[in-house]
Amino acid sequence: MKAILRHFNKREWGLVAAVVVLITASVGLELLMPDYMSDITEQLQTGGTMSDILLSGGKMLLCALGSLAVTILVTVISGYLAAGYSFKVRAKLYDTVESFSMNEINRFSTASLINRSTNDITQVQTVIMFGVQMIVRAPVMAIWAITKIIDKSVQWTFSTGVAVVLVITVLMICYLFAHPRFERIQMLTDNINRITRENLTGLRVIRAYNAETYQKNKFESANTDITHNNITAHRVMSFMMPSMMLIMNGLSLAVYWIGAYLISAAGMTEKVGLFSEMVVFSAYAMQVIMAFMMLNMIFIMAPRAMVAAHRINEVIDTPSSIHDGAGVDHTDEHGTVEFRHVSFRYPDAADDVLEDISFKANAGETVAIIGSTGCGKSTMINLIPRFYDATKGEVLVDGRNVKDYTLEQLHNRLGVVPQRAVLFSGSVNSNVALGSNGTDGYTEEDVVHAVEIARATEFVEKLEDTYDFEVAQGGSNLSGGQKQRLCIARAVCRKPEILIFDDSFSALDYKTDRELREMLRQKTAGTTSIIVAQRIGTIKDADRIIVLDEGRIAAIGKHRELLRSCDIYHEIALSQLSEEELDHD
Repeated sequence: MKAILRHFNKREWGLVAAVVVLITASVGLELLMPDYMSDITEQLQTGGTMSDILLSGGKMLLCALGSLAVTILVTVISGYLAAGYSFKVRAKLYDTVESFSMNEINRFSTASLINRSTNDITQVQTVIMFGVQMIVRAPVMAIWAITKIIDKSVQWTFSTGVAVVLVITVLMICYLFAHPRFERIQMLTDNINRITRENLTGLRVIRAYNAETYQKNKFESANTDITHNNITAHRVMSFMMPSMMLIMNGLSLAVYWIGAYLISAAGMTEKVGLFSEMVVFSAYAMQVIMAFMMLNMIFIMAPRAMVAAHRINEVIDTPSSIHDGAGVDHTDEHGTVEFRHVSFRYPDAADDVLEDISFKANAGETVAIIGSTGCGKSTMINLIPRFYDATKGEVLVDGRNVKDYTLEQLHNRLGVVPQRAVLFSGSVNSNVALGSNGTDGYTEEDVVHAVEIARATEFVEKLEDTYDFEVAQGGSNLSGGQKQRLCIARAVCRKPEILIFDDSFSALDYKTDRELREMLRQKTAGTTSIIVAQRIGTIKDADRIIVLDEGRIAAIGKHRELLRSCDIYHEIALSQLSEEELDHD
């Protein structure tokens, strides 16, 4: 429970204390009822008046109604605590995940983080809603009921003690066998979520390759695993309730059997008192067993909730490897990017992906990066916005180490267009004007201007509702080129000092590519551009081109210089252009 209760604040602890007091009062009212039942039994046996019997019955009814009212109040408070917990922890989880670098995201996986934010929190919320009442009520009721019967017949007390020991034994055995299964179920839920997500996002590919059967078998394997674990866990837990009922009925039988033996052996004057004691003892003994039956419910719900709480806290307690710097008040440079002997290695990797990278992009320059697949181009530019931190060396923006900036300061200087075009559900307006550049919002004119620069005006104005057109999740109702141009418009709309394009023109035809780059050159003059590309045509007009080879800089220069001096660049160019075109260049 410590994993759950650690998120409660002082006010919520006060409500927990109130729940404890109210439940104690409710249990007290319930445990008064057997005493009144004893009075009624004695009055019936000794010829008491109807008014005395009705008075005792009325007191029992008042106790029952009082217990009902208190229980309703406890349920309301428990519901408030459960809802408050899920709201607070979900917010903490979201904030923590938002602060994660790509290292932490890759460590947990997207499917697992979604599952922890939804299913795991629901598991814990359910336990708080019902479990808090049972956890408090069970020991209070058990202890109080035991104090009521401890001074009664030794035989009755012994039989109750045996029943309690048997109940605890059953609970412990079931818990020890079921808990590991519930722990595995949570991991298997992550797996089935991952496969389902893959199937939904890759549906067109699956159909195109007639891979439905393959994916179905994959899903069925995961589904079978989680089903078998659920069945095994619940088979173990299914022994609990019948065992508890057997013990409870056995105790009731034992109390009456012992009572019959004691009454038959007692004198005539003691028979009435013993019968009354037997009725009261039976009622209290049932309360003791009922208390442990409540623990039975906790033992059914608690294993999964404990695993879920641990998984939630695992995310919340994971520190991000990327932290805000102290902040930068002033820079002597504007729009510059510099790498000084930068090397980078992914966590747990054996070798560096980048090694001893050094160059500087001056304000207003266009610097392009090209190289074979897997040579580290995207990794290199991911170090600028601190999606990762350099293992060695320094990355500088405006002459200051990127680690000196707060992340907000750094990102407000940059406009990033990722390799994979990412759009969000909403309108064209909301996607282009995503977020805010510092404290300044975007006007409609800013959005229109950015869309024009990205050469997207023609298709946007043909859409139904134009700029208010509803973009589906992931931009699934737009083509690849349309999505890419809107992502470029989003970066331009920020009016950043530095634009970073990670192979962001690959989905465009050559004509649109050329027109877009020309528009960027005209409309964003003075803005530094860092371009990762595979096409020679996209980068040949850059002020400088960096050729990467296996994580190292092979050459830096202009297009014509590199054609003459760099064999790697010449080979890449020759794979895309004819000899005549190269000779012309």
